[in-house]
Amino acid sequence: MTRPPAIEVLRAGALTTVQDLGRPGWAHLGVPRSGALDTAALRLANRLVGNPEHAAGLEITLTGCTVRLTRATTVAVTGAEVTVHAGDRPGDTGRPLTVPAGTVLRIGPARRGVRSWLAVAGGIDVSPVLGSRATDTLSGLGPPRLGDGDRLPLGEPLDAPAPVDLTVCSAPPPELHLMLSLGPRDDWFTPAALDLLFGTAYTVSPVSNRVGARLAGAPLPRAVAGELPSEGIVLGAVQVPADGQPLIFLADHPTTGGYPVIGVVTDVTPLAQARPGTTVRFHGPQR
Repeated sequence: MTRPPAIEVLRAGALTTVQDLGRPGWAHLGVPRSGALDTAALRLANRLVGNPEHAAGLEITLTGCTVRLTRATTVAVTGAEVTVHAGDRPGDTGRPLTVPAGTVLRIGPARRGVRSWLAVAGGIDVSPVLGSRATDTLSGLGPPRLGDGDRLPLGEPLDAPAPVDLTVCSAPPPELHLMLSLGPRDDWFTPAALDLLFGTAYTVSPVSNRVGARLAGAPLPRAVAGELPSEGIVLGAVQVPADGQPLIFLADHPTTGGYPVIGVVTDVTPLAQARPGTTVRFHGPQR
């Protein structure tokens, strides 16, 4: 019996996961949104191969990955600056690439940035969980992170690939300027803490992941001691643990937390490509 068309994972790399636009609307049940850390990059990759924007693709972290495509299809890679090879043929990021059945697609390590997104015509057709095919690395919902030898089914293509030769993707900046709205627990911190938060630079820590971007820099002194009962956490919430170092929650964040949230970053997308050591500065409408 003929096996259905699939992606075969030959080398999974450091962290490759199935991602779509996530599963919003379940936070009241303790389920975070998850999904691609840069939804615009995944939407672009899907448009390039003729998929609906919500189709599932692969999110590839830092070290690249290698897959085999068992049917003739169209693929597109967006995001970090990487080398792409389809068999012996070089490809480009931000460009639809038509490949024959059996093609080995190699996506190299990121030269700039951290994450790439791979879309395949028809999308990755794993079973959805709560309406999404996204891998949630914190809760374990969705398919597990990929390993060598895994096989992922492909859906049926719906539309022709986009009639473009190349799209322009900007390089990640060496310094991120993030807009921060204070609250709900900024009153748990001293005025000096707010001066430090907005007036000094932080750097992205090597222990950052899809759950959150940990920052290193000036500790933020508390005005209120003691414990805080767990309360709701949203995407972009800046929580301050006991060591005083800010933590920005990303797509796989928990839905509740017990450390005070000093503010919320309005757009966390730039952190998807922020390597360890990247400088982060906070700005706010009141500063």
